Amino acid sequence: MTEGRFGIYGGQYVPETLMGALCELNEAYKTYKDDINFNNELQSLFNGYAGRPSPLYYAAKMSADLGGAKIYFKREDMNHTGSHKINNVLGQTLLAKKMGKRRVIAETGAGQHGVATATAAALFGMECEVFMGRVDTERQALNVYKMRLLGAKVHAVDSGTATLKDAVSETMSEWARRISDTHYVLGSVMGPHPFPEMVRDFQSVISREIKSQMLAAEGRLPDAVVACVGGGSNAMGAFYHFIDDKQVKLIGCEAAGRGIDTKETAATVSTGRVGIFHGMKSYFCQDDFGQIAPVYSISAGLDYPGIGPEHAYLYESGRAQYVPVTDDEAVEAFEYVSRTEGIIPAIESSHALSHVMRIAPHMRDKIIVVNISGRGDKDCAAIARYRGEDIHE
Repeated sequence: MTEGRFGIYGGQYVPETLMGALCELNEAYKTYKDDINFNNELQSLFNGYAGRPSPLYYAAKMSADLGGAKIYFKREDMNHTGSHKINNVLGQTLLAKKMGKRRVIAETGAGQHGVATATAAALFGMECEVFMGRVDTERQALNVYKMRLLGAKVHAVDSGTATLKDAVSETMSEWARRISDTHYVLGSVMGPHPFPEMVRDFQSVISREIKSQMLAAEGRLPDAVVACVGGGSNAMGAFYHFIDDKQVKLIGCEAAGRGIDTKETAATVSTGRVGIFHGMKSYFCQDDFGQIAPVYSISAGLDYPGIGPEHAYLYESGRAQYVPVTDDEAVEAFEYVSRTEGIIPAIESSHALSHVMRIAPHMRDKIIVVNISGRGDKDCAAIARYRGEDIHE
């Protein structure tokens, strides 16, 4: 891999005002990523603060009910703050502290990344501001309250579709306005180099743990690893240490919304094409004129019109498969897993669970690991309303 590139994907497509900050960040990351003291400090935070390693749980009832494959859940929902987001946030915030920054900013969709960033900022004694699309602040009001409770200032973004892509754009603009003391804690494996690589590395603790936990539980690697994909950080984290294990299928599940044959979808691989947006070359949902298209998903965390550049490379090279999952299918999985295993998954993770429900009956004597990227507490009111029950947090 050429630095900052995954095949033709990746790069640094940003205004000159951000190049200095990116170069500073890249040099700092190269300095610290193999530094034993930095990594020991981060591992200590993972273990003592975030609660790692997260469990690998055998979903016995689901496995028996579906027939076919043995299904394991990687329980990232059991991390402090309730999702995989804390892994990357602790890494980036620790790095920002080493760089002498005193303020962190972040974008958020479902709110889990914003909550994790506000949490780490409180822990490290840093200022924190979070940008969130107005639509997402309304459907994830509880997480907005949590961020403010933790001391963060939350900005509702009204531009564009007032969702995740607009929050990213506003956060990048804010970073450009104040780079001297501020670090942008980008939440996914997207954006300009070094973010896709750096976020992947911090999230790769997921696949490192899965590998050792599977060998301990079954004496072998799984046949498939399945994860939901918006920008793609939880999936990249779950895939990374299996990329060279060609016998392990890697399956990313995108948000199809109301269907890939409609305009109300966020399934980038199924409906998008190569373009440049948010500082990177990758796959994006675009209109007939090459403009970034509005996207839709019941899931605020998957409501993004692109995928990270390493995912684009894995797709194009054939190493990973990407499948669309509709709102209806994700909600059905959300309810099914809650009733069957007593675990309420995030609606994002429910997209991956839906696909597992689809394929498990046809994989007798095989093993599937699905990454439960977050808790579903934040989604209960929205799913109830989706089902016609008018409740509020």
